[in-house]
Amino acid sequence: MASIISPKAEVSPKAKIGDNCKIYPFAYIEDDVVIGDNCTIYPFVSIMNGTRMGNNNKVFQAAVIAALPQDFNYTGEESEVVIGDNNTIRENVVINRGTHKGGKTVLGNSNFLMEGAHISHDTVIGNSCVFGYGTKIAGDCVIGNGVIYSTSVVENAKTRVGDLAMIQAGTTFSKDIPPYIIAGGKPVKYAGPNSIIMEAADIDVKVRKHVANAYRLVFHGQTSLFDAINQIKDQVPDGEEVRNIIKFLESTEKGVITKICLLYTSDAADE
Repeated sequence: MASIISPKAEVSPKAKIGDNCKIYPFAYIEDDVVIGDNCTIYPFVSIMNGTRMGNNNKVFQAAVIAALPQDFNYTGEESEVVIGDNNTIRENVVINRGTHKGGKTVLGNSNFLMEGAHISHDTVIGNSCVFGYGTKIAGDCVIGNGVIYSTSVVENAKTRVGDLAMIQAGTTFSKDIPPYIIAGGKPVKYAGPNSIIMEAADIDVKVRKHVANAYRLVFHGQTSLFDAINQIKDQVPDGEEVRNIIKFLESTEKGVITKICLLYTSDAADE
């Protein structure tokens, strides 16, 4: 079915619009834009050069997609925002494109970005995440699947959040938040395993207990992160979720909340 494009919308003839889209009055779409099928673009949305949008997305009033990166290293190079399918992008959301040539800001599938959320340059987001009102994600972050950000969360640059984590309202953090936990407060602290969301994700009760035991070693023990990882390997039964935890902890560069990054290496652990 042909798309319905309001004559009052400003849509470049060079933009590629899929089938069965609806573009409302006063939307603005630039040349180098690809929009898939069954998308709805509400009034006053700006979709800028470098946007690559999949199918069944809804973008609400005054959102800006592929805004120029707010990065002092940006020199005008061509980059992209890549958006998957079935996302809801509410009013006043801003998503910046990548900083350098070939760079990408990525939003996966089935995410919900509430009013005023901001996703900065080169951040990569998985699937089925929720970003609360006014949440701000800095550049070069990596966010897993099923993550929930409450209202007014601030994630600083080059940090990571693991699968099925939840960050409580008003939290600011500058270190990694591992998968399957709740984190919050000022300063940010571990607030326990995210049991309700793990149950909703059909993670078996025994596995949820294994996750809790793994994080008991990480956050309640008196050892380094390096030693806590080894204790998990030795003491917690193996499984997909436990391996995900170990992989996340082993690959941290910024350190995890309440833990110091330098304690991660074996050399540091021997000091």
